[in-house]
Amino acid sequence: MTLFLRASMLGALLLLAACGTRPVDRAMSGGLIGAGAGAGIAAIAGGPILGAAAVGAAAGAITGAATSPSTINAGRPAWR
Repeated sequence: MTLFLRASMLGALLLLAACGTRPVDRAMSGGLIGAGAGAGIAAIAGGPILGAAAVGAAAGAITGAATSPSTINAGRPAWR
């Protein structure tokens, strides 16, 4: 994976992972975004889609739970 692709993935993950004010909300939205991003990148790159989705979901959930709501707040999550 190229450095540009890694940096783009990390940037998108950090920007989008903090939807909601509770850690659970941010972890869930980060996990969903990470799974989608991982699956999309694997589909384009020709890799294993389910494995990449699982890795993306884990990374997104961890990042979402670790961020604070005052750092990034994209509003109320759709599931609440």
